[in-house]
Amino acid sequence: MTDKAPSGGDAKRIPLGLASRGFRGVIDAIEVTDSANGVPAAELERRLLELGFVEGAHVQVLHEGPLGRDPIAVRVDNNTIALRRREAMAILVA
Repeated sequence: MTDKAPSGGDAKRIPLGLASRGFRGVIDAIEVTDSANGVPAAELERRLLELGFVEGAHVQVLHEGPLGRDPIAVRVDNNTIALRRREAMAILVA
C-alpha cells in the first residue's frame, strides 16, 4: 500500500502561495492545516470560500508585492483579490 493519494493529478498540485506572477491554474482544494497569524483554520477556510476560492475556479497570479513578494494579487474567475502568501498556501492549484 502507498501513502500517496489515489488521484493521478495530485503530483502536479502546488500551493497558490508558491506560484509566481503569470501563473494560471484551477483550484483543486482548500486545505488549511493550522491557524494563520491568530486566525483559526476554520475561519480562514470560510473566508477563502466566501471570496470565491472554490474547487474548479480558474485563478491567475496578476501581481507580486515588491518586498518579500507579499501580498499577491490573484484573479479568481472575474474577481481580483489581494492575499498574503501565507493565506494562499492553503489553496491548492493544478
